[in-house]
Amino acid sequence: MTYSLNFRRKVHSFRKKEGLTIEQVVLHFGVDVASVTRWLNKLEPAKGRNKPATRIDMAALARDVETYPDAYQYERAKRLGVSERGIGHALRRMGVTYKKAYNIQRRTPTDGVIFKV
Repeated sequence: MTYSLNFRRKVHSFRKKEGLTIEQVVLHFGVDVASVTRWLNKLEPAKGRNKPATRIDMAALARDVETYPDAYQYERAKRLGVSERGIGHALRRMGVTYKKAYNIQRRTPTDGVIFKV
């Protein structure tokens, strides 16, 4: 759970104004010791995580997508030696989606005529 910036400032100013220890602040506000300690170093919450892929070579994945555009993720994972889930996350980072239109034939209940969706 992320605490709001206003709450963090309130805890920090209360601690400074009253001259309390971290343990006393924790008991007063009911937050975790690690949270208060972390707030002493950096008050603002993190906006996001900017961590690059560690095992997946993004250039090799881009080549694989270009070479095999209709491949399944498990096939890419096997070729690159990583997990299917990792391939899914990497494809999302690259902005690659697979929204395909399929020709599905259906019959209407009244006339039995086949039409394509």
